[in-house]
Amino acid sequence: MVSAARYWDAYKEVWRLNVLTLMEYKANFFIWFVFTIVYHGVALTAIWVILTKFPSLNGWARTDVFFLYALWMVGHTLNNSLFFMVGDVPEAVQEGRFDRMLVRPLDSLFQIIAQPGQNFPDDFFVSIIVFGIAAALVHLQWTAVVAFLIVMTILSAAVIDGAVQLVVATLSFWVIRLDALRWVVMSLENDFTRFPLSMYNRAVRIILGYVFPFAFMNYFPATVLLHKTADAAQFNPALGWMAPLVAAIWAAGSLTFWRIGLNRYQGTGS
Repeated sequence: MVSAARYWDAYKEVWRLNVLTLMEYKANFFIWFVFTIVYHGVALTAIWVILTKFPSLNGWARTDVFFLYALWMVGHTLNNSLFFMVGDVPEAVQEGRFDRMLVRPLDSLFQIIAQPGQNFPDDFFVSIIVFGIAAALVHLQWTAVVAFLIVMTILSAAVIDGAVQLVVATLSFWVIRLDALRWVVMSLENDFTRFPLSMYNRAVRIILGYVFPFAFMNYFPATVLLHKTADAAQFNPALGWMAPLVAAIWAAGSLTFWRIGLNRYQGTGS
């Protein structure tokens, strides 16, 4: 039985080596950092351009939509900083690399999360700055309750994002190639969470609210933070506070599903 201290020591060592590797190639790190800013800058510009044509989307002003995107961005980039390599599971299974993890003393999921290649949290730092600007633009009234809700939402968003990825990754134990499914799930999250959920049709609202609960990463909490629960009449206002509960359920469910898949894993013979 490997102790928690040993897991923590291993995780710190992986990150130390990861940072040293990134710093060895400073030009590459700098280019990647610039790309991060450009990528999110383009996304925000696209939202801004759309809202110049439609100043209000179902009661949400352009600054509100900016806040909505920024709130999702913080949780999503925190997930990328912690669980980015979960998306590597299908490739590891296809190439036979996953088999090696099963004979090592550390937990296989921990090895996946801690393996070299994890994202440096540069985009997480950028997202915090963007969120600060967005909060100022919507004149967010900072209170202890608001700060608590924001912190809980960001942490829950990272867990929900990681749990959904883990469920998709676990399917690779049965279905070797999952490129199409991964693309669909990624598109659902990246494209549909940028705008208010209330503007979509019923099918999309059900999928984002209750099938893949990406709406809990930003939309439901934002309706509380921006006092828009009345505009989201088709949803229960209590949903804005339920991101931690949804995150806990998805985390427990995805880990259970991972264990079931692991018990049935037979390898690909690669």
